[in-house]
Formats: sequence, C-alpha cells, structure tokens
Amino acid sequence: MTPSRQTLEVWGSLACFTRPELKVERFSYPVITPSAARGIFDAICVNRHKYRWQVLKVEVLSPPGYIALRRNEVKDKTPSERTIGQWMSGTAEPQPLRAGAGEEANTPRQTMALKNVRYRLHAEIRPWNGYQDELVSMEAKFRRIAGAGKCFQQPYFGCREFPAFYQLLEHGEEGPPPASIDAHIGWMLYDVFDLSRPGECTDRPFITLFEANLRGGVMAVPDFDSPEVRKPPKEAANA
Repeated sequence: MTPSRQTLEVWGSLACFTRPELKVERFSYPVITPSAARGIFDAICVNRHKYRWQVLKVEVLSPPGYIALRRNEVKDKTPSERTIGQWMSGTAEPQPLRAGAGEEANTPRQTMALKNVRYRLHAEIRPWNGYQDELVSMEAKFRRIAGAGKCFQQPYFGCREFPAFYQLLEHGEEGPPPASIDAHIGWMLYDVFDLSRPGECTDRPFITLFEANLRGGVMAVPDFDSPEVRKPPKEAANA
C-alpha cells in the first residue's frame, strides 16, 4: 500500500535550526532541517511504535532573513515526573527554573535566528513492519487531528520558545509558489535519531547528514535509507 503525501503550511515569527558545528553560539541554517520538519509532524500526531514520518521536501515560501538575539539558557535539567507529581500534589515545595537568576543558573548565548519564516512541508507516514495494514487509519487520524488545528504538543521551530503555527493543505491544494531562491547550503543535519527502526526518546543520538540544495525555493529531502544520507557506523553510535 502506497502512503499518501501529507502537506502542511507552517509559519512563525522566529526560528533557529542550529548548525551543530557551532557549539558556543547558535547560528541557524537558512532553512528548516528535515529533523525539525519531522518534529512538527510528530508534534501533531505520531505513534513511534507503529510508524515514523519521512519528510519528502521543503518549500521555502518566504526568503530567509536573520535577526541577532541574546538569550539566557537554563543550565539545569527539567525535574523528573515523580518530582513534578509531588509539586502538583502539594507534598513538596515547587522549585521553578529561572533564566537570568544568576551566573550559575543560566548561560547567556548569542543567537542568529531566522525571522518571519513560512514553509510548505511534505511528508509521508512510513509504518513499521507488522503495521502496514493500518496505514489508511493512521493517515485518517493525522488528517482529522491536523484538520481541526489540534496537536499533541505545540510545534516549534528549533527552540521551544519559537512556536510554529500550521494549516493542513488538502490533497491537490497548491498554495502560493515558493520563493525564487537557488542556493547550495552544503552539509545539513538530517536527523539526530536512527530512523531505520522504532526508537525511544531516551535513545543515544544517531547524527545523520545530507548535502542540501535549494532549487527554485525547494529543498528535496532524500529518503533516510538513501546513500545520499551520511550515517555513522552503528557500532560507534552504540558505543
């Protein structure tokens, strides 16, 4: 059974898709990465034990523009579910994390973010082995949720404080043409998880890359199993 292409038009005021080679300051790629695009579909509807999303292409609808920001990033980790449960039940005193609460609590970072972004994202549901017969119901559930403007969690553009808003496009609905941009972006982050198998959010990172190009405002995204996607040895990733 062949998957049907699902299309979202997404937009927001700010976005940051950080280049991994810049470890100190955050500098965004000029266009959304496949990993961030997949994250938007995941935020709307996904069952990682039954299927994954495969991003097919990204259409840039607004020319990229940069804005310099200085942000305080909290160093501490989010409390455990048990601790949060104790706060909610009143058995423990809440201890919120505060950005800007002193040098030990946060790290000031310079961020070169994108502003006023708008994309058209194309993706397919790829069922895992044993769940192929559920493809139609998976697609119907996604379209029902996305068509109503609902989501499992708020989609965002690279950083959670940069929310992404979206609209589901009907099959055959084209929308505005992409911006007339041709650019060689170079090696871009493809994803941070191994998309060849079902996984958990606690899995070790599995960094993959691909050579990205914009042609007429369109960035084609190769399949994860394609040789165009550079992958680390599985042994090194599991070490």
